[in-house]
Amino acid sequence: MKTHIATAIGTGPMSSGAMSSGTWSGGLRAVAFAVALGCGLVAGTFFAFSTFVMPALNRLPPAQAVAAMQSINRLAVTPLFMLVVFGTALACLGLAVRAGQTLQTPGARWILAGCLLYLVGAIAVTVAANVPLNNALAVLDPHGPSAAGHWATYVRTWTAWNHVRCVASLAATGLLTTGVMAA
Repeated sequence: MKTHIATAIGTGPMSSGAMSSGTWSGGLRAVAFAVALGCGLVAGTFFAFSTFVMPALNRLPPAQAVAAMQSINRLAVTPLFMLVVFGTALACLGLAVRAGQTLQTPGARWILAGCLLYLVGAIAVTVAANVPLNNALAVLDPHGPSAAGHWATYVRTWTAWNHVRCVASLAATGLLTTGVMAA
């Protein structure tokens, strides 16, 4: 059993042929593994928002919920968070190109699918759906007459799109991990 596990993770004696093939060896496999971890970290962040952050905010009076989310959105734009989300996306672009060039090699299709899923399901959805919602919320007066109605629509729509981002990021993690194991 130990040999089977070592072979599956690419450290056993039977894995040396695949490892030395050059296509997904050493550093490239490490990059793919790091990208899988990045996707997983992003999925965890989205999961936290979907399962308890947004429901907790929604239990607050609308003015407090709007103000809290405005604060969260301002604080989320940190170098480290942006590096994880968009650095992972940049690495996905590079891996997707490499995987597209080597589709016949073991693991390449899994890696390509994982990269594309993250880019579309997490990044494109963020840019096209969640960021515009955040931008509209940023200019809302939490104590204004339209705040309660805007919050009700925002929390429902933002959370629905966040569910998509969460599932896409988690699925990308699985696909990339499968690809790394197969490579």
